[in-house]
Amino acid sequence: MGKNKYVFVTGGVTSSLGKGIIAASLAKLLQARGYRVTIQKFDPYINIDPGTLNPYEHGECFVTEDGAETDLDLGHYERFLNVNTSQANNVTTGRIYQTVINNERRGDYLGKTVQVIPHITDEIKRRMRLLGESEEYDIVITEIGGTVGDIESLPFIEAIRQMKMDVGEDDAVVIHLTLIPYLAAAGELKTKPTQHSVRFLLESGVQPDILVCRTEQPLGNDIRRKVSLFCNVKQNAVIESIDVPTIYEVPMMMYKERLDKVVLSKLKLSGKNEPELEDWKNFLFKLQHPQSEIKIALVGKYTELPDAYKSINEAMIHAGVSNECKVNFRYINSELITSENVASKLSGFAGVLVAPGFGPRGIEGKLEAIKYCREMKIPFFGICLGMQCAVIEFARNVLGYKDANSIEMEPKTKHPVISLMETQKNLANMGGTMRLGAYECKIEKGSHAAKAYGKTAISERHRHRYELNSKYEKEIETKGLKITGRNPQSGLAEIVELENHPWFVAVQFHPELKSTVLNPHPLFVKFVKAALEYSK
Repeated sequence: MGKNKYVFVTGGVTSSLGKGIIAASLAKLLQARGYRVTIQKFDPYINIDPGTLNPYEHGECFVTEDGAETDLDLGHYERFLNVNTSQANNVTTGRIYQTVINNERRGDYLGKTVQVIPHITDEIKRRMRLLGESEEYDIVITEIGGTVGDIESLPFIEAIRQMKMDVGEDDAVVIHLTLIPYLAAAGELKTKPTQHSVRFLLESGVQPDILVCRTEQPLGNDIRRKVSLFCNVKQNAVIESIDVPTIYEVPMMMYKERLDKVVLSKLKLSGKNEPELEDWKNFLFKLQHPQSEIKIALVGKYTELPDAYKSINEAMIHAGVSNECKVNFRYINSELITSENVASKLSGFAGVLVAPGFGPRGIEGKLEAIKYCREMKIPFFGICLGMQCAVIEFARNVLGYKDANSIEMEPKTKHPVISLMETQKNLANMGGTMRLGAYECKIEKGSHAAKAYGKTAISERHRHRYELNSKYEKEIETKGLKITGRNPQSGLAEIVELENHPWFVAVQFHPELKSTVLNPHPLFVKFVKAALEYSK
């Protein structure tokens, strides 16, 4: 195609308008037209990555195949595009400054005063170009986190201004996502927040080419004309983004609004063919017309913020569609579960998923939920800490080790059935040092996992420091909790399954990270199927 094209997505007025979904939807449409597209996220916070952030602060930490701890928007990119992202797809202010400071210490800028312009902005631009220069992609979409006008965002906006000058007007497009609120008392939509947001951009020297306007009410031609006039944007480039029941409708909505055609026109690219979206339409049809309905409980400790379990929630949607079933996914705070109320808390659920997490808070409630599922033969799925809790519960209530625990929760326990991995001992830094990224797993034939995957050699993504203590493996297996998946290199237990139970599977890895619209994860698909059968 020639040289690369760049699309920048910024946001204004308020956060959480859905820049990531708009970027992913545009990428999906361009990909469906035959273009090679990738998306990257630039986050203004100073952390090197979100790995050490509390999920309440930032939602889940998404892990890529190559072991990068990244923003949850990368999960949307992968789910929409059905391709893997990498370390290069997520950059933070912290990473930018760390690189520049390392360069300065090494002597790369000898004699120069290191400043935001040009040194910080040059490093931002270098990162923006990194994926484009790989020759793997025709179009690189860059989403800028935060909102225009934030102090933290200023260097990124300046870098966009410079990039447009560097690559030329025909090779870079700026999409600004903004809000047009509806005031019920006045009975009308208000464009002033959008005008102010665009003014912030203009003060930084950036004229948006396209405005995507989040709204609760349809934008009439009068509103579009007004926005076009006051924001210096062509009327066909004022795009309506009205609220929809599911994020998976957004690509079709953007197609209807011709967002992809406007972008291609501004980039001087041909429309190629009409986008191939049959698979997406089929998914949406099944999502909107389920044949059955079930309730599944997620037992976790960050339940007040569903974004903490974003990938699990989306994987459950994909699995529900695969089973032509609507999954009513309910979050239950594990801190509120006790031996006295566990039966009432889990009553009416066809399956229970015990979620990942860190630290001792809420652990006892997770153990009670797992015990209930084990004894009552309710389909159970444990992920990461959920698997470790399944082992602790089994050791306490089947093996009889009443003080069995993970040394993460109780360092002095006499029965550390979950212990710190050898590679994690003596580490000084906490950031980016866990067992991260894709690792192989060999599965035993005939197991639930093998039947789900349809093969015995798999690769899954990890994010943990603790593991099943090998000293207890034989005793655990003898009593009926079988290790059905292991890492072939280290022998690390990756999957455990309970004998004589319809579906009791727990995994050390994070299968939710690899579930996409077009490839729902097989373990989630089989879990939902087991829950369906249980409900009948």
